[in-house]
Amino acid sequence: MKTTPKKLDWEFGKVNGFCGKTLLDKENGGLKLVKVLPLADYPIHQHPNKTEFIYILEGNPIITIGEKKYISEIGNFFTLPKSVNHSIKKGSKSSECLLIVGVIKE
Repeated sequence: MKTTPKKLDWEFGKVNGFCGKTLLDKENGGLKLVKVLPLADYPIHQHPNKTEFIYILEGNPIITIGEKKYISEIGNFFTLPKSVNHSIKKGSKSSECLLIVGVIKE
């Protein structure tokens, strides 16, 4: 008998224009598929006890890490160290972005 994995629903979070599907949720970290809608802006913030990482699957979001801004491309990988300001912005009205976002709690 063939079994099919459960289809995951999009979950909308605190920031308008961002939604995700939880792929892995463990005590020491996790992994999400994140959709960033056109013109969405996740404001500058930091995490004192966890490191995040982002892998770009689709689109060109602007990733800010510290004082540096990156216009990302498909296949780019970013590490967002703990206690460093960072943000994600979809600055255009064109298509949405798709990201893999992970976190490692320290």
